[in-house]
Order: sequence, then structure tokens, then C-alpha cells
Amino acid sequence: MSSTATAKKLGKRFIGYPEEIVPVVTVKDWATQYAVDPKQRVVDYLVSLFPLFQWLPRYNLGWLTGDVIAGLTVGMVVVPQGMSYAQLATLPPEYGLYSSFVGVLIYCFFATSKDVSIGPVAVMSLTVAQVIKHVEHAHPKEWTGPTIATTLALITGFIVLGIGLLRIGWLVEFIPAPAVSGFMTGSAISIAAGQVPGLMGITGFEYVELLVKANHTRAATYKVIINTLKGLPRTKLDAAWGLPGLVALYGIRILCDYLGKRYPRRTRLFFFISVLRNAFVILVLTIAAWLYTRHRKNSAGKYPIKILQTVPAGLKHIGQPSVDSKLIAALGPELPVATIILLLEHIAISKSFGRLNGYKINPNQELIAIGVTNTVGSCFGAYPATGSFSRSALKSKSGVRTPAAGIVTAIVVIVALYGLTPAFFWIPTAGLSAVIIHAVADLVASPSQVYSFWRVSPLEFVIWAAAVLVTIFSSIENGIYTSIASSLVLLLIRLAHPRGSFLGKVTIRKGAAYSKETRDVFVPLSKNSVNPHVKISPLSPGVIAYRFEESYLYPNCSLVNDALVDYVREHTRRGKDMRNVKPSDRPWNDPGPGRSSGEEEALANEKLPRIHAIVLDFSQVSHIDTTAVQALIDTRREVEKWADHPVEFHFATILSPWIRRALTAGGFGLGTSSSPPDLAAVVPYRDGRSDITEQELEVSNDIESGDIKTINSSSEANSEFEPIIAEDTPFFHIDLLSAVRAAESGVGRFDAST
Repeated sequence: MSSTATAKKLGKRFIGYPEEIVPVVTVKDWATQYAVDPKQRVVDYLVSLFPLFQWLPRYNLGWLTGDVIAGLTVGMVVVPQGMSYAQLATLPPEYGLYSSFVGVLIYCFFATSKDVSIGPVAVMSLTVAQVIKHVEHAHPKEWTGPTIATTLALITGFIVLGIGLLRIGWLVEFIPAPAVSGFMTGSAISIAAGQVPGLMGITGFEYVELLVKANHTRAATYKVIINTLKGLPRTKLDAAWGLPGLVALYGIRILCDYLGKRYPRRTRLFFFISVLRNAFVILVLTIAAWLYTRHRKNSAGKYPIKILQTVPAGLKHIGQPSVDSKLIAALGPELPVATIILLLEHIAISKSFGRLNGYKINPNQELIAIGVTNTVGSCFGAYPATGSFSRSALKSKSGVRTPAAGIVTAIVVIVALYGLTPAFFWIPTAGLSAVIIHAVADLVASPSQVYSFWRVSPLEFVIWAAAVLVTIFSSIENGIYTSIASSLVLLLIRLAHPRGSFLGKVTIRKGAAYSKETRDVFVPLSKNSVNPHVKISPLSPGVIAYRFEESYLYPNCSLVNDALVDYVREHTRRGKDMRNVKPSDRPWNDPGPGRSSGEEEALANEKLPRIHAIVLDFSQVSHIDTTAVQALIDTRREVEKWADHPVEFHFATILSPWIRRALTAGGFGLGTSSSPPDLAAVVPYRDGRSDITEQELEVSNDIESGDIKTINSSSEANSEFEPIIAEDTPFFHIDLLSAVRAAESGVGRFDAST
């Protein structure tokens, strides 16, 4: 009885019987999977823009307690950090508070992350400083630094908002973690090196302006370090505030970490003491600066150390941002790097905290959140803000429950803006430099993290090192471009040069050593992936198995073609005897052996097996394209030309019906095999019963082996058998084992027929 008749007799419809050829997938099927009610799609899209409607109706007192504690804690940190980062951006300190206020307030309405804290960050602040210098150099005295910074926030905010609204945030996924880590490490070193002169009161070189490709930029980091060492003899009194402040920041953190481990029950108390170290150190340094400098103002109106002096109270710069087309054109060359930093740092931080705390963020919605934050922030005089790693970690450890904690932080910032600005007058800038150095040091990758890059992928370690070195020896812009470009190049190399392996067979014993139950597994013949003492047996003579380790696409199909054809020519017999072929009749690229070696070559060729079948393991192939199918056709043509007879191509574990469709379009899988039909049967549970009778099991085994027996009426009534692979495509197999067995079983028939 044929498999078609059996399938019909068992009462199940099977695709391909009797007139269709599997796989039956059409363009309509492809379109149907994306067909969604347009109205429903619009509704879902609009609802997704405001994630707060999902958690706000369920808000409760327990959540409020955690949010208040976390919001107050972050507020204590963001105030001194905001002013410090504004100094780093070469802006008045109040602009850092503006960015902090708008960032934490607006973000909570659009956020999908409860942990991320938006505001001024070190890397973005340094980038803003470089953008300001670039524009001021090209257009001297035409725009002020704050005007340039707020316009930059507006333009980059619109760009990021557009990326989020168009749902193309997946582009960020092309930048791997080592590239981000390398860029952040190099930037942190650059920022810390640039703040050491301010910490020590050394002036005259820390912002050396060099004409580099028409850009007025800060000197490279290595030059800043060299000049800092040269300028140590010019250290001023500011170091008396900067160095003790930096030592105190580290001392408090180390002491609290030690005491937290020493007294586990009071870990939370020591955690909050450690959290308040920034505010405490700035407070002490400010009091000391006030006591020392209040009566030491010289005739020129200068104090013996650098202090912030007047910080305007309140939101003094609310209004429409400047939209000058000339200014936008001047910002054009700097927009790519500013935009990349804005979205890259934020997405990396939000995803990491989502994984850490067990929730999933929406990258596109996060881009919308920071896009709206910066666009609205430009109306408040804010400069570009994004996610802060240190403050986000602090917020997470403080027990934040929802994004509403940002509202509490905004209240703290606005209270500081309206009520504490007179005290800000006496804050020493050296103390702010200490805060910056202490904050950015956490961005430097730890040795264990760097070593893990090397262990996992040495090439990605090279990307990390390249990003760090370029950032230090060139600039932050070049560092981020290097990390992105090298990551994309590595991705293309991996796609264009896939790993593949020819397989051998290993018989393993299941269970105890004395067990008689065995099974065959297929591993690379190179032995790189198994115990070198394990014997790997080749497949039957004339059968070759090859495993792909990437999708089969146009960048890599020619390499796979070369690998298969070269292996066949090296390990199998040439079908046509070339000894009697005239040299003039030979192809130009196949001159053949010399007269003396012709006989030797013929004898060596006779010892090789004749190629019968090639088994291709598609278990890791998720896509195939037209070029790859054509390359596979060319491979078959070259192999059959070498063998001088038809060669079977068996395919195992095809993942997608579209791959089957593509292969059948290329003429693969169809025809008549010299091997028995590769049929399988499934015996599912019936009527809630899990037992299978011996008769049913026997029928199942017979169907799988291709020997279909007649079943009685009672079995026919209770049994449901459904073939997995149709007889129309006998060269497609459900797994590698069945593919190899089918190929090997046809070797004897092939030898007998030839």
C-alpha cells in the first residue's frame, strides 16, 4: 500500500496529497501573517505611546513609599552632579539643574523602565562642550554656549523622537555590548583626565585648542595627561579642596561597603549613608570654601580659589528655543555623534536594568521618551540629557517601584533651584571636579568584564580595545565611529565567512557503561568540538554530510560552494577517465597531470569512493535567498560533472516552509530516490489515554521504515497516523540521522546499478 493511500486510509489530510507538491506556502500566506486590522493597529500604537496608563490605575501606597525613597535619594545626587556636568559642558551650573529637572519629570510619563534616571551625563556633557567649541570656532561670537546647547537638544530630540515613532529603534541592536563598553571606558578615561587639572587648580593647557580638520576641539586625552604631569608644579590652592573631596568620596564608599558586609542587618542604613556622600562632601567643601574665601576677595574681584559664584534662582530661561537655520547648519557635522550617544547610552542602560530586575523595555518607546524629554527640555533651557548609569543603579538599589519616582526627584531639583541657589555661590569647582571623576570612574570596564570579552570572543575584545585606544589617542567622536564601524565589519565578516564542517559519526551509549542502548550522533571530523580521544567514524563511502553554521545567503554561498566542491574533488573518485583525453580537449583550467604522473593519479583516483549523496544539515539555516539557491544548483552541476553521474542531495531539519519552497524551486528535494522513502508517523494520545498498544507501535515502526502493513479495522478506528515528510519530496528529512540513513541505504543500490 502506498503512503498516499495509507494517509487517506488513516483519515487525515496531508499537504501534498494527491496533486499538490509540498511545501504549499504562497505569497498570500506571507502577507496574511502581517495582516492586522488597521483600526486596531492604530489603537494599539496610540496606547503604546503612553505606558503609564498600564500601571497608574494600579498605583498603591506600597509603591508610593518605594518611589518617594528612591526619588529623594536620586535627587540628593542629581543636584551636585547636574551642576558638575554643566561645568563639564562649559555651561553655567544652572543649566545642569534645568536638564535634571526636565529629564526626570518628563521621562516618567513615557517610560517603560522604572529604574532609568534621565538627566545630564558625563559623556554627553563632554560632547556638548566639543560641539560648542566647534560652532564658536566656525562662527565666533554669533551664538552663546547655552543657545547652542539648547538647539542641539531640540534637534537631537526630534531625530531620536522620529526614530522611535517610526519604530526603527532596532538599528541600535547592531552595536554590541563590547563596542558600547569600549566607547564608555575610553570616554570615562578622557573625562577623568580632563578634570584632573581642575581638581588640582592647574590652568593654561587643559583645554588646549588645536586646529584639527577645521574643528576647534580639546586636545587628545593622552596630551592632556602629559600636560597635566608637566603642570603639577603649578598646582594651586584649589587642590586643598579637590583632593580631600575625592579621597572622602572613595573613603566613605569603601567604608560603607565594608560595614555593610560586616553588619548585614544594617546594610540598608550604610547604603543610604554611602548614597549621600556626594551631597555631604559638597556641603562640607562649600562650608570650608565659605569660611576661607568670604573675606579674601582681591581688588580684581577674584577669590583665592575657583567657586561657582552666582547661580540664578528658578527657571530663568523658559521660552521658545532658537531655531536658526544657520545654527542648525553649523551643528550638522556634530549631530550624528550627539544623536548616537543620546540613544545608545540610554538603550544600553535601560535594557541592562530591565534584564537585572526582570522586566522588558520597549526600545522604540524609550527613544520616544528621551526624544520628548529633550524636545520639551529645550523650552526650559536644558541641554541634551539621556540615561545615567550611576543614578539609575542608585535608583534601582533604593527600591524604586514605578517611573513615578522621577516626579519626587523633580521636586527635589526644583526646590534646590528656588531655595538653595544662594548656598551654591560658595561651591568650589575643584569639589565638582572630584564629583565628576568619582562618577565616571564607574563607567570604566572592570578587568573581569574585559577578560570575559576575551574569553567569549577575542575579536570583540579587539573591538573593545580599539574603541578605548581611539578615544584616548584621538577623540570621543572617532572612538564611537570606530566602535560602530568595527562592529558592523565584524558582523559582515561573520556572515560572509561562515563556519561549516564536514561530519563524521560517533556511536554513544546511553546510560551506564554496560547498557546496550546506543544511538548515533554526528560531529565535525576536525575533532575540535569533542574529546580528542573519541573515535569519529566517517560515513559510508560515497556519502558526505556538511553542516551549515549560518543562514545560506548571497555573501557566503560562494564559500560554501567552494568548500563542497573542493572536498568532493579531494575525497571522491573522478567519474571520467582523463588519461585518454587529449590535452587540447581539456578545459584551460584543468590541464591534468604530466605524462609521468598520469598513471599514478589514475591509480590514486581508483582507490577513492564514488560519490553517491551529499547530506546538508540545515538545522541552523533560518534564511536562504535566490543567489544561494543558484549557488547550490552550481554546486550540484560541478559535483555531477566531476562524478559523471547524478548525485543525490539530501536536506535535514529544514526550519522554514519558505526554505523548502526555495529549494524545490531550484529543483531540490523532488524526484525519485534510490533510497527508501523517508516516512515518519506520529501516534498521538487519543481520547485522553496515554497508553499505546503493541499493535499500534508496530504499525508506527513499520510506517517509519517504509514498510506499510495493512491494519485491522479496530486499529484503523482508533489510530491516527500522519506522515511528516511527503513522498513528493523524498530528499527532505525530519532530522540528520534519518537523512544520513536514507543516503547510506541507497549506496548499495547505486553500486549495483553502476
